[in-house]
Amino acid sequence: MARVGLPSWVPCRRWGWMAVSFGFHRGLSTLLAPKAERAPRWLPACRQKTSISFLSRPDLPNLAYKRLKGKSPGIIFIPGYMSNMNGTKALAIEEFCKSLGHAYIRFDYSGVGNSDGNLEECTVGKWRKDVLSIIDDLAEGPQILVGSSLGGWLMLHAAIARPQKVVALIGVATAVDSLVTQFNQLPVEAKKEIEMKGVWSMPSKYSEEGFYRIQYSVIKEAEHYCLLHSPIPVNCPIRLLHGMKDDIVPWHTSMQVADRVVSTDVDVILRKNSDHRMKEKADIQLLVYTIDDLIDKLSTVVK
Repeated sequence: MARVGLPSWVPCRRWGWMAVSFGFHRGLSTLLAPKAERAPRWLPACRQKTSISFLSRPDLPNLAYKRLKGKSPGIIFIPGYMSNMNGTKALAIEEFCKSLGHAYIRFDYSGVGNSDGNLEECTVGKWRKDVLSIIDDLAEGPQILVGSSLGGWLMLHAAIARPQKVVALIGVATAVDSLVTQFNQLPVEAKKEIEMKGVWSMPSKYSEEGFYRIQYSVIKEAEHYCLLHSPIPVNCPIRLLHGMKDDIVPWHTSMQVADRVVSTDVDVILRKNSDHRMKEKADIQLLVYTIDDLIDKLSTVVK
């Protein structure tokens, strides 16, 4: 197996990101300190394969997942819309968790990847149930949820529903209410046409076709899960990472989330040159160090 060196620490002035802190805690002071004794392995050339398992659920699609056993708190990665558990962020977090010996779960939503289910029948509410199934039936002990885009919306719902088990949140380009917000920004005539046709061809540069077909019923159902219209009852530590060049979900959305959550332990970290996916090396490095910082913080609280 080829040996891969540990990542050298990059001084904060070269990161190209800025942090906005809501509340007083030691979080960023730890994040900005070198961690040579616990530096993560960086995407090794040879990856140990993990076999896919399936979570059987009565009357619901079986969910494909991969799990590492390990220490608490465990980490759960919640992917974005139409993304599966084999993305860059999901795999990087897995390597990081292996290096520290922490438990980790990544999974596919119903209708996506290797999971059962019909994508056209999936909704925000059904994917919320997927996340809760993973937490209830697979995760052991306290969990840090890492949600990317749509996953950031769902992680907040999970924290509301399972406050005793979800001990911290990390959002990457958190897309809270985004489906409904984008639809509402359309001209009145366009919205009426979508309602008549029953489907919205939502433009996306991340789709091979150049758009995603979203049922009008899915948009209406998603309205029941919007959060930004009132205080969000989440009290745990929250870190929100967002690229300022995100042309899918504006970075101001993360600022809105920070304002709406009742937790006072909230940081918004903006990367000036990052886009929606935040999958470049510096983005991933920031993500894993943010996870590491929260693990340290939670360990200190427990002690």
